[in-house]
Amino acid sequence: MASRKRSSAPAAASEGINPKAPCPCGSGRRYKHCHGSGYAPPVIRSFEGLPGEADWVALRELVPAATATLRTTEGREVTLASVLPGGSPALVRANGEIMLGVQLQNSSDDVSRDLGTALAAALEAPSGAPVDPGPIGGAGSAGPRLQEVLDTTAPLEVTVHDDFGFWLEGTEPNAAAKAGLEHANEAILPTVRLAGLEAAYWVRPGDERAHLRWVRPEPEEKLLDALARLRAAGESILLGEGTRYAGAFRAHGLVVPVWDLPADSAAEDWAEPATQWQARLEQALTVTEPLDADERRARAGLLSRQITIR
Repeated sequence: MASRKRSSAPAAASEGINPKAPCPCGSGRRYKHCHGSGYAPPVIRSFEGLPGEADWVALRELVPAATATLRTTEGREVTLASVLPGGSPALVRANGEIMLGVQLQNSSDDVSRDLGTALAAALEAPSGAPVDPGPIGGAGSAGPRLQEVLDTTAPLEVTVHDDFGFWLEGTEPNAAAKAGLEHANEAILPTVRLAGLEAAYWVRPGDERAHLRWVRPEPEEKLLDALARLRAAGESILLGEGTRYAGAFRAHGLVVPVWDLPADSAAEDWAEPATQWQARLEQALTVTEPLDADERRARAGLLSRQITIR
């Protein structure tokens, strides 16, 4: 997990601020325990407030090759990519197209500010010129957050690719670039975004198994309660015959349940079972009574199979 160094948010001037007063950054902590100390809590949900928050998390942590079109507050289009060549945070092509890579080599305690810093630098860079956002990650990035730069009314529509060919579209690659592309393609796992479902991704890591990894938008506690109610009531949290609930992990403040699936079935076969499962979940989410003893035991079992990666 990211080290708890000073926050990537710009610190407010200390002159005239009461150390016991709430920090101007809005964290809810006293100034002396937040930016006044040089240390601040990490931003747990970096992509909160952006359309398609769950898909942002998926592109950051799960999906090898994918793109989406973004729009800045000034109306400029930007291509969001799961990853760019060499792990670059951003680049500007000779034709002026800006590409932003969500999978960074280094990150601070606020990934949104890291990416916003890179995007702001790319918006200022000449076509075809290198993008220099300054230090990204580490003690913190100095630029704006994505939520300040992007049009947050535009939907996020993700396109999953079979390879990284989009890296070289519209360019005349040399032999080294082609070799790098071929090498990167060798590491790609077959991945499909299930139609009609937000941030649900089928992936086949080998010939003997497949998985469904589904970034859920619900708050963690509410989601766990709903899953516990389903399990305790005997309503399966499985997706169908031959499936297994493998557990879940937390990433950027959201929970990602994972199911093992038969490897010999196609990704498209799981869209309907997943849709039916989501309907059961949505019904369980409407229940607000405290968990009973059986449900608490079911919840504890679910928690024992959950880890945090970011």
